Amino acid sequence: MKLNKIMTFKLLLTLVIILGATVSCSKKSSSKNSSTATGWKINDKKGGFQYASNFKKQATGPGLVMVEGGTFTMGKVQDDVMHDWNNTPNQQHVQSFYMDETEVTNLMYMEYLDWLKRVFPPDQENYKNIYEGASPDTLVWRNRLGYNETMTNNYLRHPAYANYPVVGVNWIQAVEFSKWRTDRVNENTLEQEGFLKKDAKIVDTKAEATFSTETYLNQPTKAFGGDEKIVLKGRRNSKAKPVKTKGTKDQPATEAPAKNVYAQRSSGLILPEYRLPTEAEWEYAAAADVGQREYNIYKGQKKYPWSGTYTRSGKRKVRGDQLANFKQGKGDYGGIAGWSDDGADITNIVKSYPPNDFGLYDMAGNVAEWVADVYRPIVDDEASDFNYFRGNVYTKNKIGEDGKAELVTPETQVFDTLANGRVMARNLPGQLAQVPVDEKETYLRQNFDKSDERNYRDGDKQSTRYFDFGSSEEEDAKSKEKHKMYDSPIHNVTTDSLGNMVRKFDKSSKRTTLVNDNVRVYKGGSWRDRAYWLDPAQRRYFPQDMATDYIGFRCAMSRVGPKADKKKRPRN
Repeated sequence: MKLNKIMTFKLLLTLVIILGATVSCSKKSSSKNSSTATGWKINDKKGGFQYASNFKKQATGPGLVMVEGGTFTMGKVQDDVMHDWNNTPNQQHVQSFYMDETEVTNLMYMEYLDWLKRVFPPDQENYKNIYEGASPDTLVWRNRLGYNETMTNNYLRHPAYANYPVVGVNWIQAVEFSKWRTDRVNENTLEQEGFLKKDAKIVDTKAEATFSTETYLNQPTKAFGGDEKIVLKGRRNSKAKPVKTKGTKDQPATEAPAKNVYAQRSSGLILPEYRLPTEAEWEYAAAADVGQREYNIYKGQKKYPWSGTYTRSGKRKVRGDQLANFKQGKGDYGGIAGWSDDGADITNIVKSYPPNDFGLYDMAGNVAEWVADVYRPIVDDEASDFNYFRGNVYTKNKIGEDGKAELVTPETQVFDTLANGRVMARNLPGQLAQVPVDEKETYLRQNFDKSDERNYRDGDKQSTRYFDFGSSEEEDAKSKEKHKMYDSPIHNVTTDSLGNMVRKFDKSSKRTTLVNDNVRVYKGGSWRDRAYWLDPAQRRYFPQDMATDYIGFRCAMSRVGPKADKKKRPRN
């Protein structure tokens, strides 16, 4: 009996050893530090292929909220009393993305202006138009028959309005703010990770030495004007230590510089760019149909960002309170004194009203918001039903004579004079110079054929009623102007050599539309709008170089990687 127990124990011990060896071999063979393609070691201290094998997921940028993507019916308006016919329902799918929890506030925009003023002093000739071109138009508050000078003088800068949404910002300014924000967030991340000198973003930044994300990724040694005391080659990063080899009788010890000492896209540290949301993204995020989901379908379609068909709360404690800031009737912007319906007369402090099911505030009311899209009366879902967007203008880095990407300098910086006479910087010193893509990128491609795709399937030659299929005749400029889809006024405002503005307004009385390639969609109702415009599906347009006292914006950021952090299962 005793012998049988000993034999059984030895047998079990042998099985445990074999099983342990098998598991060990399995772990070793499937180690994330060895390549499944070659079997080579990844992140070998001696060199070779380096990769962020410990990357988990994209970090959520400052101010952003995760919006899980999905399918939805875009343009589902319940009422069309305006008979616009420009938001007919169509099925779209939006990838997961991030969006600002609130609209960009005066405080956030003032930080941008302060940075521009410190780095590019307006009193210097080269930079005099940078700060002024980025400044909001505070005169949008003026009215011929209204006294609004208090807002004109105080709304942007007075601390009482710090957390109110910024207005007076045109579409171009909103885009430039988003680019600036991208660089500042990534600059801060790289400083924290030891790739940039601590506090360089404050004490060392100047016009000729700034940080640009794309410049750093393309040519790290050119960031901050090429100052090696600031761009640290990851010296605080343990993986960036020099590679040492032991010496032998025949071969002395060596010390080679570390590889991949700069952060790269493959490092997983650099966030995608902040940008304006597309119209499809904005509408999807505002509707937040996720709150109406039952299994894999929506129980119903929302009229507003909140559930129900009314603008007032039905909750017992706050029953009757308005759920957004909007104009409730002629001459009624906020109710009577002592009993305000929505707590505001103009805009209101962000987060003053409940968020929607994605956790986003003021997706209806307060201010309407710019989105990235060029306006067209229809959404062409026949051409695209995935991440729909109209407005692509593809560019690439400008390559210099030395074969490397060129940087913008104070001498090569470009300024644009807008149709309303405002002068704005197209780029800033330290950024990579851009040029349109050419045949090298478009040749024999099916997905795009030119740099500017704003007119694709709507406004190009093939989509006009004058198109003669198979004709070999080339149209001259005059004929193209006559046959184009949208006949909008063409104003030409320039500046002469002395800096004087030269205005050439289009005086034609035969123009038939205001639609062109430079009008952008804005979404959502504002403090000036009736409840009809609070529907997320409503869409309007405005010239991209003009501003108002009721249009603001918020930023978005694409999500890289999986659609969601955790696998979702149907609710029981």
